[in-house]
Amino acid sequence: MEHHSGGSGTNKNKQMVEQLQRYGVISSKKVVEVMETIDRALFVPDGTPAYVDSPMAIGYNATISAPHMHATCLQLLEENLQPGMHALDIGSGTGYLTACFATMVGPQGRAIGVEHIPELVASSIKNIEKSAAASPLKGGSLSVHAGDGREGWPEHAPYDAIHVGAAAPEIPQPLIDQLKPGGRMVIPVGKIFQDLQVVDKNLDGSVSIRSETAVRYVPLTSRDAQLKGY
Repeated sequence: MEHHSGGSGTNKNKQMVEQLQRYGVISSKKVVEVMETIDRALFVPDGTPAYVDSPMAIGYNATISAPHMHATCLQLLEENLQPGMHALDIGSGTGYLTACFATMVGPQGRAIGVEHIPELVASSIKNIEKSAAASPLKGGSLSVHAGDGREGWPEHAPYDAIHVGAAAPEIPQPLIDQLKPGGRMVIPVGKIFQDLQVVDKNLDGSVSIRSETAVRYVPLTSRDAQLKGY
């Protein structure tokens, strides 16, 4: 069916996920399930090719990551996104990954998005309302807040899973503090050259960090610096 360009958006979303499986990016059934449930087209700007495997500009000098990066992060965090767990999405942008987290942690869990551009917070809530994650949003297990993600979101800490969607020069201490023992954070770190780092907080509170892969993300910065483009 690949040569066929027609078909509904949900079919194309499914084809995108199947392609990521074929390329070996996704091996987890749970990640396949959540990425098929949350239609990426609802989270990219109108007129953008939603299912292409590349990042897209979403305004305000921000981007939505490529599908393969979302898949990679979901897979790295899968064990920490079990039903009932708490997840924090920093730089939540259009709300896509926050919606995926909410779907995975379920109504007994908690998924929090933090985004410092208020216009993106407002539009991401509208996106989520149209998606399969509308019910956790309505039920209160999913929420998106305007704030400086470098400070985390202490109100619902500690978190089993923290995802950061922008590159920090170093890992912000508040995010390490808000990670639950046994929890995992995935964060791009670096300025020009960046690594996607996996930060595991051990049960004794000590932290282990490893690099997963080289990446290119927009910087995790202040709202003003982002809007000015530096």
